[in-house]
Amino acid sequence: MSDAEREHVVSLLNKAVGRGMISLDEFTARTDTALAAVTRADLNAVLLDLPGMVNNELAHARTELKNTMSTTTRKGHWVVPRELVIRNTLGTTNLDFTAADVPPIVNVDLDVSLGTVKLLLPAGSSVNADGVEITAGELKDKVHNSVGNPHFQLKGSVRGGTVVIKRKR
Repeated sequence: MSDAEREHVVSLLNKAVGRGMISLDEFTARTDTALAAVTRADLNAVLLDLPGMVNNELAHARTELKNTMSTTTRKGHWVVPRELVIRNTLGTTNLDFTAADVPPIVNVDLDVSLGTVKLLLPAGSSVNADGVEITAGELKDKVHNSVGNPHFQLKGSVRGGTVVIKRKR
């Protein structure tokens, strides 16, 4: 969850107040819940009963995953944004896209220092990692420049780290 996602939902709640869908007291309670949300399910829960206010825009937004000396994992069903920024320092980021809701093109911007990023792509997908600059690290791309859908476009820098890209068979 990023602060931008939380702020986006608060802006949708603000629209709901303007349309008379919720009261100011309810807006305050829902805003508190949205700002404290840890998962997308928590975040979307404040919008579910508001017609036309379901937060579908999150799938089209930019999400930043920050990780310092820890592990970040996304697997199972999750909504993948069009732009995904991975900032990883001395940690591990594991992203399994095989059961995720993935847009046709995903731009992945890497900023990795002494960390590991593992990407498991869906069957039939493609990837281009030509825009990744490796310094004292390693890129293990088992799908390199393939043609398919969805397409993952990687760029950024890896300093003393490892990026592993695999595709589910």
